[in-house]
Amino acid sequence: MASPYWDEKQAERYRAFRFELAERTLAGRVLAVAGGSGGLGAATVWLLAREGARLVVGYRANRARAEALRRAVAEQFGQTLSLVEGDISLPAVRRAFLDAAVALGGPLAAAVILAGEPARVKWEALDAAALESSLRANYVAPILLAKELGSAMEQSSAGGSIVLLASMQAVAAFESSLNYAAPKAALAQAARILARQWKRVRVNVVAPGATVAGMAEPSVSAGKYDPHIASGAIARFGRPEDIARAVRFFLEPDNYTTGQVLVVDGGLTLRR
Repeated sequence: MASPYWDEKQAERYRAFRFELAERTLAGRVLAVAGGSGGLGAATVWLLAREGARLVVGYRANRARAEALRRAVAEQFGQTLSLVEGDISLPAVRRAFLDAAVALGGPLAAAVILAGEPARVKWEALDAAALESSLRANYVAPILLAKELGSAMEQSSAGGSIVLLASMQAVAAFESSLNYAAPKAALAQAARILARQWKRVRVNVVAPGATVAGMAEPSVSAGKYDPHIASGAIARFGRPEDIARAVRFFLEPDNYTTGQVLVVDGGLTLRR
């Protein structure tokens, strides 16, 4: 007996080597990018704007940088970014993302949550306050935003996608990273739980390695990761474009992946 879910017409197309690989599938869709004006976020916004997505871009406080990104995107792609300012730990700021999506003609189709803090604290200075601050910035606030935006997408017949930003430190042990790595590891586990929670919303994680932009920039520019290139463990440092392409993969409307962590580190965590 044939499966009631079997699509014979589709099978016939594949036998004839006719495949459906659509381009610019995000054009015209409303997407939110929290932390979108920073080094990795700006590259992601640039890629999505080039494809024609209508974008709500969140930033914490650096309005000058956000406005510069908005001008650059308008000049290069003719796209106007809708900006949301503020800390996503605040309910009013999280609500502003949904309001901005509605103003763009919604519904919200996807959300990329890159917001967080580097939480660089020396071991001798590590205390409860430092741990709690990192937990709020790198876990609590992103998960609350994911919960609210994902719940809105779940109510839509089209569903949606959420991409969270972790770190290679969430999947491998690095010295002096206790207060940063643990919340990022929790973020990855939370994504798996959310992927089970919702039926129409996919949730995935991108975990960058040593990149030349974003939170790792100070460490990379200071030479902290030079030995890994010298030893041949990695061929180069990561670029913001590497992360943007990984995020874009998960945002494909018909993507078949959920609850996964994609480590984009050039092999550093495997070979170091």
